[in-house]
Amino acid sequence: MTARILSLHAILSILFCRKRDKQFWFNGVLSAFKNWKHRIRQQSIVIPRVRLAWMIRMTQILKNKAAQSPTFSIQLPERYIVGKLLLIVLALVAILLLVLPLVVLLMRGVQTRGWEGLPGAGIPDAIYVSLLTSTTAIVATMTFGTPLAYLLARWRIPLKTIWIVFVQLPIVLPPAVAGLALLVTLGRRGLLGPILGEFGVSLPFTTAAVVIAQIFVAAPFYIRAALVGFQEIDHEIEDAARVDGASGWVLFWFITLPMAQRGLAAGLILSWARALGEFGATLVFAGSRPGSTQTMPSLVYNIMERDIDAAIWTGLLLVGVALIAMLLSQWLVRGQQP
Repeated sequence: MTARILSLHAILSILFCRKRDKQFWFNGVLSAFKNWKHRIRQQSIVIPRVRLAWMIRMTQILKNKAAQSPTFSIQLPERYIVGKLLLIVLALVAILLLVLPLVVLLMRGVQTRGWEGLPGAGIPDAIYVSLLTSTTAIVATMTFGTPLAYLLARWRIPLKTIWIVFVQLPIVLPPAVAGLALLVTLGRRGLLGPILGEFGVSLPFTTAAVVIAQIFVAAPFYIRAALVGFQEIDHEIEDAARVDGASGWVLFWFITLPMAQRGLAAGLILSWARALGEFGATLVFAGSRPGSTQTMPSLVYNIMERDIDAAIWTGLLLVGVALIAMLLSQWLVRGQQP
């Protein structure tokens, strides 16, 4: 067994960082030392004699203080205080970068009367196109993505890791590159464009192109969540069902899917929100024609120069949808955890 050196300094650092008002309960400290001793005995951890003697001495000091009072105070060294302050400052910077722009957008929307110009800005048509295309994309994603996630999670496929990477690649792919890839594949002069043209089918700059672009960028979110959901299912339950005579079809529909339903639902909600907010790939592959390919994100981009207030309120609608989707997803994922 590989020898490891356990540092009491690290243990105390963790305990000090978690306590409040520079106090912590002795029972927690004593429990930590008991766990430390147990690890030494069970895992044969190597500790220098000088440090070991110092650890034992510290344990005795803590026991003596606990005998005098059930709680006691330990003054934090200055470096720990500086470290905590630095941690707080860095966290505040992250909050400013992530939360402040949304708060300012909401405040700006409340101060203005941009909702008065929403009907004339083409909002109803954009909402209709967005809901129609995103819902269609999600139905297609669920239909084709669920079997794919199941195969990747359960079957022994050659080069499985590579397949999983390529399936999830659109998550980190720049939207403009995603739209360009669709254009050179399904465009009139693309790889499959001439073949589709022989049947009178032209996909670019149509409503169908919006659906395809949304599937391309949003399906990986669902497939990734479904993949994790299928992998976390207890195989013993499925084995017991097989022993009882359940066929593969019955096993999939009545045991596997119900056990993974929360993960699938969370991935489906995130995928739908991603499809609803898709902009770059849709703009490159489908354009922004009012009434057919103009979605809410592309509408925000188009009206931002001439009516910033209407653009803000349109953006707030998308923020609200995204917020609801994230809350539902977190609730489903939290309910899935034991």
